[in-house]
Amino acid sequence: MVDSPPGETYEQIAARHGRSLARIRNAWARHPAWPAPTGKRGKQLLFDPAAVDRAIREHIDRPTAALEPDRLYTAKEIEQLTGITAATIRADRHKDRWPAPDDTSSRAHRWTGDTVAQALAGRRAYRKTEER
Repeated sequence: MVDSPPGETYEQIAARHGRSLARIRNAWARHPAWPAPTGKRGKQLLFDPAAVDRAIREHIDRPTAALEPDRLYTAKEIEQLTGITAATIRADRHKDRWPAPDDTSSRAHRWTGDTVAQALAGRRAYRKTEER
């Protein structure tokens, strides 16, 4: 019996992280911080699970913001807490990719922490790194 080399395939990474194979292979693995393959199992590339987890944690996962569920937040406050700019929120509202505000009684529209958390859950979390 031949020992298979250690490592995970794209399919195993997708299953472990609850993502589609296409998301792993076509988006995450194209990030400059994605680890180099450690070998092959047949035609499939193998990756070190610890290196994959590190790349995902540092460059792909969006950190969760500490939002109070019932508190109202302006777009500027959401920007400070999540990193998504107020301009992006306005543009996404126009394209129906961001929910309507929960409070429109003042000039600055506001969203509850629950609404913001739900909106963030559906967003992609890929962050480009600056190349110098």
